[in-house]
Amino acid sequence: MFANYLIGLREGLEASLVVVILVAYLVKSGRRHLLPAIWAGVAAAVAISLGFGALLTFGPKGLTFEAQEAIGGGLSIVAVAFVTWMIFWMARTAPTLSGELRGSVDRAAEAGRGALVVVAMLAVGREGLETALFLWAATKAAARDNASTTAPLLGGLLGILTAILIAYLVNRGVLKLDLGRFFTWTGGLLIFIAAGVLAYGVHDLQEARILPGLHDQAFDLSGVLDPNGVPAALLKGFFNISPVMTRLEVGVWIAYVVPVLFFFLRQIRRPATPAPAAAPAHAEGTRP
Repeated sequence: MFANYLIGLREGLEASLVVVILVAYLVKSGRRHLLPAIWAGVAAAVAISLGFGALLTFGPKGLTFEAQEAIGGGLSIVAVAFVTWMIFWMARTAPTLSGELRGSVDRAAEAGRGALVVVAMLAVGREGLETALFLWAATKAAARDNASTTAPLLGGLLGILTAILIAYLVNRGVLKLDLGRFFTWTGGLLIFIAAGVLAYGVHDLQEARILPGLHDQAFDLSGVLDPNGVPAALLKGFFNISPVMTRLEVGVWIAYVVPVLFFFLRQIRRPATPAPAAAPAHAEGTRP
């Protein structure tokens, strides 16, 4: 549940902060009349994300077991790819995100309300689709381990609600949050979580007989580690490691964590690139 809470918190905070920046900039630049376009884009992004989650949940029903496992494994790997890209993207752009968004708003406002809807929809929808895909993969993994399938969804929802609250408090000036440090620490944790999801995806592909080594176990701790106990829950929550894993799963987990963590640490030590200057704001009450 912790891993999914972290996903919901991080993705939700990214999306919430984007909305806060967009709304604040339009208000400060005297373009309140364009706010409905931002909210329309946010609503469209939420609807698309929910629809994507429903498609993932109900789409594979009726297929053979091997086909379902193949789809599940493939989508788990896609989820890891998206999350990995998101980790590095935020590490690179967090210091200049506000300036980039303001420039996008100015260009979209000049093009019309429809362009602003698209900007908001894409900015929020990216996080929404990634969250839906990652939570679906976590739910499928929980079902495989005979664990609660509602816990991942509940954890993700709580993370999103927490993110919305944090963004609101930051916007009101009640809470001071070091975003650079926040995204650095959560990015590091997400690398280990994504490695576990990648291992789950590999196991699904083994179940689908696409990859070999299904019965070649690296270790089996189920005899000494209760899968429903606190130690197993902590192990899965922080590192997404199961009590039983094949050699290929362990190899993939290590092969992902070592280079990704290395490049992530190198990325966050680089000096930030200055943000491009935003276009001049429109005068008070002036329509684009």
